[in-house]
Amino acid sequence: MHLHIPPALKNKRFFMLWAGLLISIAGSQMQLAAIHWHIRSLTGTPDPLALGGIGLARILPVIVFSLFGGAFADTYNRRTILFITQSLMALTAAGLAILTYWGHIQIWHIYTLTAIQAAAIAFDGPARQAIVPNLVDSQDLPNAFSLNSIAFNTGAVIGPALSGLVIATLGQGYTYLFNAISFLAVIIALVAIGDIPQDIKKASGVNLRAMGDGVRFIFSRKIILSTMIMDFFATFFASANTMMPIVARDILQVGEVGYGLLISAQAIGSVTAGLVVSQIPIIRKQGPVFLTSVVLFGFATIAFGLANSFFLAMLSLIFIGAADTVSTIIRNTIRQLQTPDHIRGRMTSINQIFFQGGPQLGEVESGLVAAAFGVPFAIISGGIGTILAAIVIMTNWPVLKNYDGPEPAPAASPSN
Repeated sequence: MHLHIPPALKNKRFFMLWAGLLISIAGSQMQLAAIHWHIRSLTGTPDPLALGGIGLARILPVIVFSLFGGAFADTYNRRTILFITQSLMALTAAGLAILTYWGHIQIWHIYTLTAIQAAAIAFDGPARQAIVPNLVDSQDLPNAFSLNSIAFNTGAVIGPALSGLVIATLGQGYTYLFNAISFLAVIIALVAIGDIPQDIKKASGVNLRAMGDGVRFIFSRKIILSTMIMDFFATFFASANTMMPIVARDILQVGEVGYGLLISAQAIGSVTAGLVVSQIPIIRKQGPVFLTSVVLFGFATIAFGLANSFFLAMLSLIFIGAADTVSTIIRNTIRQLQTPDHIRGRMTSINQIFFQGGPQLGEVESGLVAAAFGVPFAIISGGIGTILAAIVIMTNWPVLKNYDGPEPAPAASPSN
């Protein structure tokens, strides 16, 4: 197949922000993998509940602050918001590095700084996603989201792999330090791209009514609501990464480097799928493709739970990543094209609760099930739950099953 330059990358400002995110995401994924390994090391024994607890630290601030973050993204300059959130996340990473260097870090320190970073993400996510349609034309939006998926998953390949190497050679603290430095890439990109036009005339401000408008808009658009619910249940039941330190260390019996490769495996599949999708000008039958990818995600998760060798575990995780990326690209495209700009931040903030809530609460669920029935059972049952959720949602929301796409955003106001 002849490769061409994706149209979204021809937009200079999108390219700069995309390149900055590529670097920053690699640092963030390095830290994420390092934190799980760090907690496993601090506990001294396999402790699924301690690993699952980090999920609560990540999701509670998102639940509390996301609606505020969405209203901020619709009311205030999205570029300015990103300056603030990226700087705060850099400082929390630096805090983890300093505490680790001093040798006084405890699990509650990790939980606390992770929660602060999650609060920043609650404001960062809506602004970062809502700014993309302000940078590229609507016909290039699916391509832009496929490129964002490539950036995320390339970082998710590089970051965890480097995490294992850095922990083994330089020490745990350097993973946090490198992450703090990586945020500079986005900050520099935000300076370089300059002002970005944004429709704030229709914004309702930061208040309960404005947040309520966002909720009412979501419930008035069945195609958006159904993708959010599907997203939540798929990630809630199939949180394979949560137990990865135990799978790597205690089941497959591989060290830091093998752990890093396992964490990277999903992203390898994701990058491959993202590259393929970026070469497709228009994706038709988006609803059926989305549902099929979720079902394949569930089957691949079951295969990972059954894997008894490093090779089979890697292969299963690659398929998990590929299926997840296809569903992510399609659901993001549907939501952004179906949402007017003046409420896009609030829509994204509600989606963030579903998107972040699924895997983070899923970490707690995985920890509880693994503690009661074992890690393999937790992973396998999660894959089965994902498939059942897809069947239920497909039955109850036929609008998703029949969705073709792409379609423009409706003209109706959020209050209608």
